[in-house]
Amino acid sequence: MARLHQILGYEVLATLGEGAGSTIYAVKDKHAQVYALKHVVKNKPKDQRFLEQAILEHKVASRLNHPSLRCSYKLLRQRKMIRVSEIYVLMEMVDGVTLEKYQPPDLITLCQVCGKIADGLDSMHEGGFVHSDMKPNNVLVTHEDDVKIIDFGQSCPLGTVKQRIQGTPDYIAPEQVRRKAITPRTDVFNFGATMYWLLTSRHIPTMIPKGIQGLEPKSEERTLPPHELRSDVPAALSALVMDCVEPKVRNRPDSMGRVRDRLDLAIGQLKRRETPPPAAAG
Repeated sequence: MARLHQILGYEVLATLGEGAGSTIYAVKDKHAQVYALKHVVKNKPKDQRFLEQAILEHKVASRLNHPSLRCSYKLLRQRKMIRVSEIYVLMEMVDGVTLEKYQPPDLITLCQVCGKIADGLDSMHEGGFVHSDMKPNNVLVTHEDDVKIIDFGQSCPLGTVKQRIQGTPDYIAPEQVRRKAITPRTDVFNFGATMYWLLTSRHIPTMIPKGIQGLEPKSEERTLPPHELRSDVPAALSALVMDCVEPKVRNRPDSMGRVRDRLDLAIGQLKRRETPPPAAAG
């Protein structure tokens, strides 16, 4: 059998994915420890932003420490004619699927998974950063229903005003489009838009919607709360999602901690539904 090739002394086990100017490999070191290795190459001048995002991703992830946030261990640069032309980022290996592909067995499990995401974002905010691109593809869910928030390439310090619009159209907050200050409530909006999609298979209308033909509510129509589209969604959960996606920043929950508390209330509602009433006295 042909010997697998190596990168920077790490044995390449598999290619995990490609996109955004990068390739991610599963690699193993000499101690048999397995990692994810992101490789970013600058082929054209416009690829510079991919290098910058990889550097930023490592800078942010290496400063944070929470079980729901993917760790980044090492950043390596390779130069060509004194300029950085390639970046390698050694990261925590996560065996899971994206939230987009995740199939929860019930609403309680889905809310518990979302609670872990909220905890991770809350820790990130306490560390001084906003993720600013929370969406189903940026969360990995393991077989044990644990989560890892990934891709910190658009993250920024609290209160940052970005020079250009960054975000994913179906989940982007109004202040991101208007290039206003990015705060924890920006992540609250992105998170709420993610939950709305998880519960309804629809995207909320945003200022630059992309959407999927046939599923995108028309922007001039009222956005239907999740419980009006899915009868098993409890009122507390539906209200939370709609509060998170309030267009006005000040009208959203002021922290992911508060979001987590309200998720716990929704879980309580769901559990009470499943608990049979006590038998009548004979």
